[in-house]
Amino acid sequence: MHPAKIGILTVSDRASAGIYDDISGKAIIDTLNQYLLSPWQAEYKVIPDEQPLIEQTLCQMVDELGCRLVVTTGGTGPAKRDVTPEATEAVCDRMMPGFGELMRAESLKFVPTAILSRQTAGLRGSSLIINLPGKPSAIRQCLDAVFPAVPYCIDLMEGPYLQCNDEVIQVFRPKKG
Repeated sequence: MHPAKIGILTVSDRASAGIYDDISGKAIIDTLNQYLLSPWQAEYKVIPDEQPLIEQTLCQMVDELGCRLVVTTGGTGPAKRDVTPEATEAVCDRMMPGFGELMRAESLKFVPTAILSRQTAGLRGSSLIINLPGKPSAIRQCLDAVFPAVPYCIDLMEGPYLQCNDEVIQVFRPKKG
C-alpha cells in the first residue's frame, strides 16, 4: 500500500522569509497525524503571498507530485496580499463552497471576525484543495468541522482510502448495500 500524498502549503510572506517559524503548516501536519491511521506522506512547502506562485505550487502538488488532497493555510483574509482563495479558484475545475461555509460557521463560535475569512475549497482533476485560515487554533477548529467529509470526497474521486482514527475524528462514509 503506497502512502497517500497530501500537500501542505503555507502561504506567508514572513514565514517564507524566515522571519518566524511556520507553526500553521506544522499544525496541519500534527492534526493529520492524529486523524489518519493509514500511511500518508506530506508534500510540504512554505511560499510568499504571490498569486502566480500559489497557483504554480498548487498545480505542482496536484499534477506533478500526485497529491490527492492539498491543505493550504494563510492568505484567506481581507488584506491586499491575501490571495490564496483567488489562486485556488484559478486552478480548480469546480468549487466546493460548502467547505468555506462550514469553516466560517464553526469559526464564528469562537470569534466574530470569522466573517472576514474567505477560505474555500475546490477540485482540480481528482484532487481536493482546501484553504484554511492561518491561525493555528482556527486550523484545528476548521479541520475538525470539515474533515469528516474529506475521506469520502477522496473516495468519490477514486483516490487513496484514508483510514481515520475514530477516537479522534468521526468520518462519514455511506453504508454499502
